Amino acid sequence: MAEQIGLVLLCAFMTLVLINIPIATALAMGSIATMFIFDISFSVYADIVITGFQKFTLLAVPLFILSGIVMDRAKISDDIVQFVSLIIGALPGGLMIVSIIVLMFWGAISGSGPATVAALGAVLIPAMVKQGYPAGLSAASVASAGGMAVVIPPSIPLVVYGVLANVSIGDLFLAGIVPGVMIGLFMILFVIGVSIVKGYKGQKQGTLIEILKSFRKAIFGLLTPVIILGGIYGGIFTPTEAAAVAVIYSLFVGMVINRAIKFRDLPRILADASTTSGSILIIIANAGFMTWLITSRGVAAVGAKALLSVSDSQLVIILLMEVILLIAGLFIDGTSILYLFVPILLPVVKQVGLDPIWFGVMASMAISVGMATPPVAVNLYPACRIANISLFDISKYVWPFVASGLLALLLVALFPRIILFILAL
Repeated sequence: MAEQIGLVLLCAFMTLVLINIPIATALAMGSIATMFIFDISFSVYADIVITGFQKFTLLAVPLFILSGIVMDRAKISDDIVQFVSLIIGALPGGLMIVSIIVLMFWGAISGSGPATVAALGAVLIPAMVKQGYPAGLSAASVASAGGMAVVIPPSIPLVVYGVLANVSIGDLFLAGIVPGVMIGLFMILFVIGVSIVKGYKGQKQGTLIEILKSFRKAIFGLLTPVIILGGIYGGIFTPTEAAAVAVIYSLFVGMVINRAIKFRDLPRILADASTTSGSILIIIANAGFMTWLITSRGVAAVGAKALLSVSDSQLVIILLMEVILLIAGLFIDGTSILYLFVPILLPVVKQVGLDPIWFGVMASMAISVGMATPPVAVNLYPACRIANISLFDISKYVWPFVASGLLALLLVALFPRIILFILAL
């Protein structure tokens, strides 16, 4: 029976996704259709959804989203871009390298890939086009680098995974630093190579005085991840409390330091944060119900058993899990991926002797790749709108950046300690 339920659930859900039904609706309708076919009672729906939301840790999701929006409105990205440009902008492809570094840093503020692309793309993409970079390449670099926001802490998918797997979100954040930076370095190496071949020049190197002046303006933005992550690892506050601190600090920077935010702006900011948070929380609600259906009806156990039967090799199992997550990333968002596949894959992870922390970070890396791989590619669409190009135009340029993520995934498959060694320090 579990096999039939799993097959019907998968077919129903994927059919709805492929005909362009919104993910949250597809999750709900797929579950309801399966329950109707197999005569499963609907009476538990409300209880499952309410129970799923009664987790204090999930409060970090809307709070991190709010802090990212406030930081965007505070205009601190301009100061950070200027500071990084003065330091490394003289390299071949300097502005594109600056974009990747700033996007990497901004991911440590927003925790959301699309939000990072939308916040910084409006500044970075036109600037790169003005300097002679192709619009498709400029947009592809921003869209791909924006995916690092789900790997580098604080990451919303890592928060969701920590809740699902019941593991330390602080450890997940710490373990995500090195893989996130690794993906960024691979992208930078690709940009330098392409720039040398194509003749994309760097910018003027900043003097020491210019760098120090720029640093003074950017310091409050640069301190944001230090305060968030330092507070968590120092045991001062929990990840959820860190999200609340991030909101307070971002409001302080925006209203007192930069004075870019006025009291009259707060309703609009709260409305934007509510809209973004609401869309994610609706997905969490319906994905949580589908997860309950998968686990309670034995589908997860059957899937785990099938995967373990393929091979006894840990490496083969790791590669299979990565392929599954990458294929899922072609069609559905990161939150849904976690809710659908963690119940199936986490028992496999434990069975083959892998650390759940490792799996959470690896899954977030796969999700980051999926953010730039069509047809779903949630990071590509805002980048296309900003650059005023089609999905086809950006797709021609995005694959080398996707390859950077795939190379990082291969390395963590071959050497899992890449993720975990920082926890041992």
